[in-house]
Amino acid sequence: MDLHSSKDMKKSRTMCCSIKLFVLCHGLLQFSQLLYSAYFKSTITTIERRYGLSSYSSGTISSLNEISNSVLIVFVSYFGNRVHRPRIIGIGGLLMAVSAMMLTLPHFLSQPYEYDSVLHNRHDICTLQENSSNTESCGRDETRRLKDTNNLWLLMGSAQLLFGVGSVPIQPFGISYIDDFAGPGNSPLYIAILFAVSVFGPAIGYLLGSVMLRIYVDVDRTGLGAELELRQGDPRWVGAWWMGLLITTGCLLLTSIPYFFFPRTMSTEDDAIGSETDSSDDFKKPDVSLLDFLKMFPRMFVHLLLSPLFLMLVLAQCCFSSVIAGLATFLNKFLERQYSASPAYSSLLVGAVNLPAVAVGMLVGGVIMKKAALSLKTIPRFSVVMLTISTLLCIPLFFMGCPTRKVSEVNYQIEPYGSLSRCNSNCSCPASAFHPVCGSDGIEYISPCHAGCTNFTKDPNSTHRVQVFTNCRCISGSQSHVHPAPCPNNCPHFLLPVILVISVAALIACLTHNPMYMMVLRSVPSEEKSFAIGIQFLLMRLLAWLPAPALFGMAIDTSCIWWKRVCGKKFSCGYYDNNFLRNRYLGLQVGYKVMGILLLMMLGWKVQRTQEYSLEKRPEGLL
Repeated sequence: MDLHSSKDMKKSRTMCCSIKLFVLCHGLLQFSQLLYSAYFKSTITTIERRYGLSSYSSGTISSLNEISNSVLIVFVSYFGNRVHRPRIIGIGGLLMAVSAMMLTLPHFLSQPYEYDSVLHNRHDICTLQENSSNTESCGRDETRRLKDTNNLWLLMGSAQLLFGVGSVPIQPFGISYIDDFAGPGNSPLYIAILFAVSVFGPAIGYLLGSVMLRIYVDVDRTGLGAELELRQGDPRWVGAWWMGLLITTGCLLLTSIPYFFFPRTMSTEDDAIGSETDSSDDFKKPDVSLLDFLKMFPRMFVHLLLSPLFLMLVLAQCCFSSVIAGLATFLNKFLERQYSASPAYSSLLVGAVNLPAVAVGMLVGGVIMKKAALSLKTIPRFSVVMLTISTLLCIPLFFMGCPTRKVSEVNYQIEPYGSLSRCNSNCSCPASAFHPVCGSDGIEYISPCHAGCTNFTKDPNSTHRVQVFTNCRCISGSQSHVHPAPCPNNCPHFLLPVILVISVAALIACLTHNPMYMMVLRSVPSEEKSFAIGIQFLLMRLLAWLPAPALFGMAIDTSCIWWKRVCGKKFSCGYYDNNFLRNRYLGLQVGYKVMGILLLMMLGWKVQRTQEYSLEKRPEGLL
């Protein structure tokens, strides 16, 4: 082999083994991972509507990946650089791609989506029959709907657990690989670039959700014209939640492949090309066996938790992470239910306004930490001030809400008790009917059947839509008709101010993200830093990211005043008490923030006492 070809091969190998290329690939993989997570959260309320889940159920599904992640993170902290890190990351990325594909399976295995409509087989107008009763029928369609919901739990639960397995090595192995082989002083820059690239993932995930939820769910089965009867603001509308998951599957697959071409080790950037050596032998002999490590782990774990500074700081971080988890999972639903925003528009607002504010807050917080050189004593004070301002900003939100609409047979009685039975008692309205309509009397009804409507008129401009339901027995007066849509919300003007206030509060709160993270590193001995970071993430998963979505879901469910039912079983919620929903959803966030602030105040007091004690113990000659 001649000299020129040897140089070309070395140059080619150097480019393939470049740490800069690894940083780019890892940024794209983390971008795809966060794109998936954010997109799934942006569609969770649509999945609720499609498969009849409660908010507690959807919150539980969205956080199941934290279980497998928490279990396996212990092994990651052991193996460290003892394994082929790029290859393990690539395998993890492929597992995440498989899990994203699994999440789409409920759509392809379920029966087509059916909604109550007089224009289809599922009639929802009053059919007068003597001595009829509203007994719940449980036919083949209803039974299949329940079966589809059970299948969804099995498939989505398995997919989320698999995603948790795949995501375990991504961040710890990737960051440690960059730190090992970056040039002197370049590691912080590369890690900053890594997070800068990946931070766009959540925003684009919500924007992708906004696009996909404008498309009808069964577009692959019935074509683009099948949803002509429904508009996006219709409570019966279900968007194509599964389509974006196919896109995220492709992104995860493509960004995982390059990792199989990176070496186990590479020369650092300041080394000469010719001095590159394979030091894999150094990684084959672990200092301790895995069994010994597992035996040592509980003792090391307890020892770290006995550090008051570390424990209070991590518990405070858990409080604020719980707030973020509640916002990420259910902010869409809050905007939809409280201000009648469509799922697509609420996802657009979160992706275009709220998440960029969070990113800016984290970035500015890092700049403040660097420029102001915040000390261990000033970080808790700075954090308490910022988080108190953020909490106070949330107070006006409790008064910027919409009252609950008057819905007949839900929270409003049209006539005195006992006389209501005369208007729709013989209509044979199915208990599972849900087609909200607005009466000419300003009252909302669960369906045209519940309003006692016996006839309808088609829209002259579109034969696929009903213009008005007529001859409605439950509405008094000559104009006894209902419009095929819920009654309009009387405070849509609050929507944009509310999302702006939430975003500003999130921006101010995120100013503390970087300082608090750095305080964790400063509150433990240098030899325990790596282990402390691993325990920090483990506790945040177990105490915040895993339980918080389910807890917020329970709070939302307690404000439900009318549940849809299929075969006598509770399906998804049809109507919420808006005041309860607003107060409980926002109140839980404020409660978490107040607990975090109190912990930080205790932390600041403890740091001050520790420093005063150290000064008292210092010899007089050093003062």
